[in-house]
Amino acid sequence: MDALTSALKVAASGLGAQSERLRVVSENLANAQSTGNTPGSDPYRRKTITFQSELDRATGGSLVEVSSIAHDPSDFPIEFQPGNEAADEKGYVKMPNVNVLVEMADMSEANRSYEANLQVIKQARDLISMTIDLMRNQ
Repeated sequence: MDALTSALKVAASGLGAQSERLRVVSENLANAQSTGNTPGSDPYRRKTITFQSELDRATGGSLVEVSSIAHDPSDFPIEFQPGNEAADEKGYVKMPNVNVLVEMADMSEANRSYEANLQVIKQARDLISMTIDLMRNQ
């Protein structure tokens, strides 16, 4: 039973981490066109998430947790949009450094990881249920 408890804790930490990752990706996608409010001002800056492994002393398993949420330091692309309120005197606007294709790939990967952790929890729950049934029948 200890191995199943450990598996449940590891999978639950994975669920939490991937859920946070999906939140960050969703925020990036939602702001993919968010420019600044004044001429020459900076637009939305893409957020990145970093994970770290942490030892669970009770079970000996490695849990995953969010280490940090930071901002991507890459340059802002510039587009010619003279009618935009954030356009400089030449008509150029700094656009967010969010690449929608990268975010969609990251979302897909996070979703697959989330589903894999969910399957581990379901399997562990089924094994615990079968163990309890076996113990009742003895």
